[in-house]
Amino acid sequence: MSDALWTSDELAAVTGGTVVGGPFTVSGVSIDSRSVEPGDLFVALAGVRDGHEFAAGALASGAAALLASQPVDGPHLRVGDTFVALEQLGVAARERCGARRAAITGSVGKTSVTQAIAACLTLAGRWHSSVKSYNNHIGVPLTLARMPRDTERAVFEIGMNHADEITPLSRFVAPHVVAITTVGPVHIENFPDGETGVAKAKAEIFAGLEPGGVAVLNADNAWFDLLKAEALKIGATVRSFGSGEGVDARLVDFVAGEERATVHAVIDGEALEFPLLQTGLHSGLNSLCVLLTVEAMDVSRETALAGLAGFAPLAGRGAEKTVAIAGGAFTLIDESYNANPISMNAAFRTLGGRKATGRRIVALTDMLELGGQGADFHAGLAAPINAAGIDLVFCAGPLMKSLWDALPPTRRGGYADEAVELAPRIALAVRPGDLVMVKGSNGSRASVIAAALASVGHGGDKA
Repeated sequence: MSDALWTSDELAAVTGGTVVGGPFTVSGVSIDSRSVEPGDLFVALAGVRDGHEFAAGALASGAAALLASQPVDGPHLRVGDTFVALEQLGVAARERCGARRAAITGSVGKTSVTQAIAACLTLAGRWHSSVKSYNNHIGVPLTLARMPRDTERAVFEIGMNHADEITPLSRFVAPHVVAITTVGPVHIENFPDGETGVAKAKAEIFAGLEPGGVAVLNADNAWFDLLKAEALKIGATVRSFGSGEGVDARLVDFVAGEERATVHAVIDGEALEFPLLQTGLHSGLNSLCVLLTVEAMDVSRETALAGLAGFAPLAGRGAEKTVAIAGGAFTLIDESYNANPISMNAAFRTLGGRKATGRRIVALTDMLELGGQGADFHAGLAAPINAAGIDLVFCAGPLMKSLWDALPPTRRGGYADEAVELAPRIALAVRPGDLVMVKGSNGSRASVIAAALASVGHGGDKA
């Protein structure tokens, strides 16, 4: 029983379902038969494919039982709607557990901040967190349903593409602390009022905040005043981070080296200097967001700093690889998971500040969901690229054609309609000593370029 996440009796009590095939216990919850672990409860959700089609495979992979709404073979809990049952499990897991909970959102950096917080929580006791980017209407209740009953602290990532998506997710989590990393022109094609709509949608994170809760906000962001006003409306205590005066956590300086950076900050009047394994300029402010959030979760600053010091860049979000080629090696910086105008600008500034024996090269694919302003946003990248002193730019995608046309001929490395066509051209152009950054929206397949470059030679991850 001590290792049981759920017993069949508990599952039945929470969902009103019927236990079929005898009592059982489960140690995890899965919605993907390809990643089922022994002892899991496999939840057969409806989707492009009906999850019940994969029930037998889930049991063969070691699932202890199924959550189903149709007749299936094997031990299972029969319910009317498996998605509703998953939501019920999430709420029940939250209510049975006294964990102090944090919810993180933002146009940029929410996954990295969430995982950095998790790295701090691992040193502070029994913890739980979102995995990957499980931040939507399925991922949030799933993460809650997986939360062990003895969890002391937990952090959840919450995302959105439209208005009114964050509100129910915040209420599911019922956080004691919320943080908004920043707000910018992301998903704006889904908002008639543009970035204002995005800001208001991010403010929905306050909807589920527990009474007396804490809101951690970016004072450098143009929407700080709006977000602060919304937080104060519901009685939250606002904690601010930024680079200007009058904030609770102030970034004084960020010194990036080849493989690590040093943050100089003042938090509540105390001067601090601490290391990070992330070298992106945005990491400085993100680290302050992490520290304020973790502090509000009753974790000591010493423990939080130790967690940050050991937190490595995530795959597709700044992870680096040394790739051996004829005559030496180049450094691949993989930022291929996502992109928007804010993160593009930060990436260019970071690359421009890096020491390089060779050239600074960027390979870019389309930024998506920018609506009618997409071409202008892409063409507008030329200015920060020039300011950063980027030597060569490779572009793929119809929107990136606007950037390509705006670049001076001396910076044009190559253009292709699709990412897969661009990768071999970059591989032929790269030289020993080059710094090569790949960045674009996940949907425009920037990862194809990153993967191709990583396999050009025999390389290894940087320490």
